[in-house]
Amino acid sequence: MTLAHFLTISDDVVHIRLTDVRGSSPRDAGAQMFVSADKLHGTIGGGQLEYMAIDKARSMLRAGCIADDMDVPLGPEIGQCCGGRVVVTLRHMTDVDRQAARRLEAQDIAERPHVYILGAGHVGRALARFFQFLPVQCVLIDEREEELSLCDANIETRLSAMPEADIRNAPPNSVYIVLTHDHALDFLLTSEALDRRDAAYVGLIGSPTKRAKFIRFHTYNSVGKDVAELTCPIGPTKSADKRPEVIAAFVVAEIMTRLTVPATHQTRPTFEPNQIPQ
Repeated sequence: MTLAHFLTISDDVVHIRLTDVRGSSPRDAGAQMFVSADKLHGTIGGGQLEYMAIDKARSMLRAGCIADDMDVPLGPEIGQCCGGRVVVTLRHMTDVDRQAARRLEAQDIAERPHVYILGAGHVGRALARFFQFLPVQCVLIDEREEELSLCDANIETRLSAMPEADIRNAPPNSVYIVLTHDHALDFLLTSEALDRRDAAYVGLIGSPTKRAKFIRFHTYNSVGKDVAELTCPIGPTKSADKRPEVIAAFVVAEIMTRLTVPATHQTRPTFEPNQIPQ
């Protein structure tokens, strides 16, 4: 449920926000949630702290209270062992607050990184199921309408006869995961993504042998020739489990690490021989 929808179906809402965090805490300053008499949206970290904040918010709603604050040590006295201390602000939302919250959510969604899954086969659809729950804009692209129709994830599906054009028109810092039904098309699309030189991640399904063949193709056909940003093979490097959902779980974890961890703290994965079925 989006925040906009939550606010539409909820008459009275208290906005809960962590405004100060000292020491260890389940969430950082700025984390927020919204509480109505019978619904919740968001989280400030769960546990006893969140339970206390929800209880206070609903007490405010019953009493007609406009604002309150909590200064909570996260220690044994509340059954949490984080050891830090947080300040929580609670505010009964006005119409102006609701409008501002909707605008901020719309802006956040618009600024989320784009993830392009190029190929709607078993692994592509498994990836889509994971990404639908994450803060990205996921697009599943294929030239085969029957494969796209099998996608049951709540993401954008795009029937495209020229997926290389979708890559060219993508915004900077996008993610490209290439796993089509055709090796020649895989090579073309991967080369297109690398040649942009602004991708957050370029992944190609396959094996070390396929990687070597692609590098030869890219070196011969591309002006850029650089393959330093290529991840191939994608998926588990030590597990023998090649089920689509398992491959997808590993790939999603790697991509979300790439998108959320500062580049200075990242290391490129090293791959062992690993055959992944198309």
